[in-house]
Amino acid sequence: MVQLWDFVSARKQQLLTDSYLHVSAVVQSVVIATVVAVVVGIVVYRSPAGSAVATALASTILTVPSFALLGLLIPILGLGVAPTVTALVLYALLPIIRNTILGLSSVDPAVTDAARGVGMGRIAVLSRIELPLAWPSILTGMRVSTQMLMGILAIAAYAKGPGLGNLIFSGLSRVGSPTAVPQALTGTVLIVLLALVLDGLFVVVGRLTTSRGIRD
Repeated sequence: MVQLWDFVSARKQQLLTDSYLHVSAVVQSVVIATVVAVVVGIVVYRSPAGSAVATALASTILTVPSFALLGLLIPILGLGVAPTVTALVLYALLPIIRNTILGLSSVDPAVTDAARGVGMGRIAVLSRIELPLAWPSILTGMRVSTQMLMGILAIAAYAKGPGLGNLIFSGLSRVGSPTAVPQALTGTVLIVLLALVLDGLFVVVGRLTTSRGIRD
């Protein structure tokens, strides 16, 4: 514990920077994935076949190991942020697509029929009725993707990606040295703590952006 505390104290600024980069990469990737996934969900949710195909394609991506996907992206995008964010976006798609389709499909047809009955067009119904009602489900997908990406990003250190994974890899590569265990342990603990903080923020965002009638 003494070695761990000394390591954290000596590298406080670097740990703060790595933590910021880790969270920033995950949040940006989830935002990009959400835009793509919601658009895909809107396009296919009325078609059972289309929904099945979109979900299956997104599921296929998750069967590819992180190291393998990064290895495929490096020759195309090089090292650093580009392959890292691309991989994270691809891995984040499935939970958000699935929950978008589920949320939109769960909207009571009577509600949308009533909206059309008062003269609302297709776009207005989608933006003012269906998407707000589906938002809690979409947000849940975003929470799942965020927690998943927090761990996957650590592996992206293999592609020189940003974040705390570099600390873990550095520690593991120096096994036997006095700072090896503190490095790996600090990176791991910080990822867990940051994941919990982000999850708590999602809960707050959900309460602030979801009407009480939908929550209840």
